[in-house]
Amino acid sequence: MDGVLVFDGNCGMCTRVRNGLLRLNRTGRLATEPMQGRGVRERVGVDAERLVQSSWWLDSSGAVFEGAKAINAAVSTALGTRLPLLAYSIPGVGPVQEMVYRWVATHRYRFRGVTPLCESDPQRCTAA
Repeated sequence: MDGVLVFDGNCGMCTRVRNGLLRLNRTGRLATEPMQGRGVRERVGVDAERLVQSSWWLDSSGAVFEGAKAINAAVSTALGTRLPLLAYSIPGVGPVQEMVYRWVATHRYRFRGVTPLCESDPQRCTAA
C-alpha cells in the first residue's frame, strides 16, 4: 500500500510524529504533506474546518482514512506490513484507538514537539 499522510504542519507534536514515521519508512512508499499545503484540502475532499481536526491518509487506491486509522495506515506502509491496520480492525480496538486519537488531536498544541514544518519550511505550507 502506498499513500500520503496529511498532517498539521503548524503542530510541533504532529511534525515530530511525521518525522518519526519517515525514519521508520523502510519501504520508501510513505509520503507526507502538511494540510496547509497547496491543493491538499481538495485532494482530501473535506471542508477546511473538518480538515484541521485530524490527520488523513490518502491511499494510492483512492481510499481516504481519518484519525487513528490514518496513522495505522501510515505505520503499515512505512513498515511494509498490514499488521497495524489488522489490529485496528479487531472488534473494540479501533474505537478505543479513535477515542485516544481524538483526545490527543484536540490537545495537540499542548504537547512537546519540534519546530513545526510550516515554520521550518514555509513554502511547503503555502495554500492557494
